[in-house]
Amino acid sequence: MTVQDRVDGQSQALTPYQVKRYSRHIIMPQVGSAGQRSLIEAKVLIVGAGGLGSPIALYLALAGVGTIGIVDFDDVDISNLQRQILHTDSDIGRPKVQSAKDTLQAANKDVNVILHEFPLMSDNAMEVMSQYDVIINGADNFATRYLVNDASYLAGKPLVDGSILLFDGQATVFIPGKGCYRCLFPEPPPPGEVPSCAEAGVLGVLPGMVGTIQATEAVKLIMGIGQSLSGKLLLIDALDMDFRAVKIRRDPNCPLCGDNPTVTELIDYNVFCGTAPIQ
Repeated sequence: MTVQDRVDGQSQALTPYQVKRYSRHIIMPQVGSAGQRSLIEAKVLIVGAGGLGSPIALYLALAGVGTIGIVDFDDVDISNLQRQILHTDSDIGRPKVQSAKDTLQAANKDVNVILHEFPLMSDNAMEVMSQYDVIINGADNFATRYLVNDASYLAGKPLVDGSILLFDGQATVFIPGKGCYRCLFPEPPPPGEVPSCAEAGVLGVLPGMVGTIQATEAVKLIMGIGQSLSGKLLLIDALDMDFRAVKIRRDPNCPLCGDNPTVTELIDYNVFCGTAPIQ
């Protein structure tokens, strides 16, 4: 059930302020007042307030998504400012979630920003995700990526996934029952084989490209319109400005969403990925 389905059964009217603010949405036949109400009623969780989380959160707030949850426990560092548009020089040293909330509420005073200022872990992920309609993954490490994937599937929540490195990005949507991240990557790469953005770098504008695509997919899911990236993996090469969509499908042998799953509860993802525990 989409948020649109819930809203259609209600007689909730937009306020004059909302009609004026979201007029460019409302005049679109694919959106209309019902679609805008569905955005206002929606609750979206964004994992990470960094490179991807920044454009995702900002555009969802501007679009009128009523409740935005943000999971992050880092502080703003000067090296973040090359790409993380939620934060500015004056935010250096502040918790990212606090900086993010200030920016989002300055952009749209009506948005309800819920802060989860702690690491997302196996013992809290299900409780956090249960509060939201759509999960968006902006994590920058494999342990969190697998955790978010598994928890979203087990909680029955659609997951909008994205990743970036150097000049390359990718985005997709995982709908429970129609495939998951483990269908593509059943096992994480050996530790150290794939560098992080901190180790290899990332083009500063690339998170904006990928994050905006993720925000677009979330908006479409909320309103129940268009064709999502479910069943497709969008590959972006910003250096050559090449976009390719490759078909992906549910793997019947997937350990999570396959016919005979072996992953039926959340595990220790640092052990699974061979990475150090988050301190």
